[in-house]
Amino acid sequence: MLRELKTFIAVTRHGTFAAAGMHIGLTQSAVSAQIRNLEQALGIRLFDRTGRQALLNAAGQRALPMAQEMLKIFSRMAVSDDISEFRGELKIGAVATVQTGLLPQALLRLRQQAPLLEAKLVPGVSLNLLSQVDTGEVDLAILIKPPFELPKELSVQVIRREPFVLIVPADLEGDDPLQLLASHPHVRYDRNSFGGRLVTRFLREQQIDVQVALELDELEAIVKMVECGLGVSLLPEAGLWLEHGAKVRIIQLGKLTFYRDIVLLQRYSQRTQPIQQLFANCLTQIAG
Repeated sequence: MLRELKTFIAVTRHGTFAAAGMHIGLTQSAVSAQIRNLEQALGIRLFDRTGRQALLNAAGQRALPMAQEMLKIFSRMAVSDDISEFRGELKIGAVATVQTGLLPQALLRLRQQAPLLEAKLVPGVSLNLLSQVDTGEVDLAILIKPPFELPKELSVQVIRREPFVLIVPADLEGDDPLQLLASHPHVRYDRNSFGGRLVTRFLREQQIDVQVALELDELEAIVKMVECGLGVSLLPEAGLWLEHGAKVRIIQLGKLTFYRDIVLLQRYSQRTQPIQQLFANCLTQIAG
């Protein structure tokens, strides 16, 4: 009956049988059958069907927290008190700069402490990873802190603060970041990304109308474009380009410096699970 309880919770989260099925890998008819089995076993109806919507009735609202607690208890049964005996799979979402920055050493520490645990990396951009944590598709994710308020079901832990800097071609003269931004083409950090929105806010606050030469979301590619003389760029001081000695000049923003926060995102109800806590500790140790 655990399968039916998981499906029941998925329907309450996504609002329709079809949407729940899409997120948990079942057809709409399979979801309907599982909910019917659960209702028959309990002897009560859990939903009021209104068109495509599945709305919890009074009995369903009463049953939901108990179903969630039963699944939590079941998950704890599989976890040994001995960290080295932890088993199972941990799905970790991560943005690109984290994959080549914090994550490798954190995963090494995780493997040293829990060698039987299988870590699965799920790459993605921050917005998509946020959605995957929210729907339970990944257990946790390391991403850029969203510039908006998150649902109360999600827990956010700041891991690292990364300052934005201005990078310019190595042979470009001048040290005033605002003047350089105003007078040279801009290789722009994608405005749709969380980091790019921070750049947009900065430019608006400084009342600078930039001439966009190119817009993209990959930091290493942005640095290459600046190296080639395509323009200047505001981007976080993070990534492999710092280690590889990119042929650019880095100009600090001084008192105008703004930051992007790298955060560990997980469902609030899962943050105290031993495996999640172990990974969070490995990550914070690496972040310093």
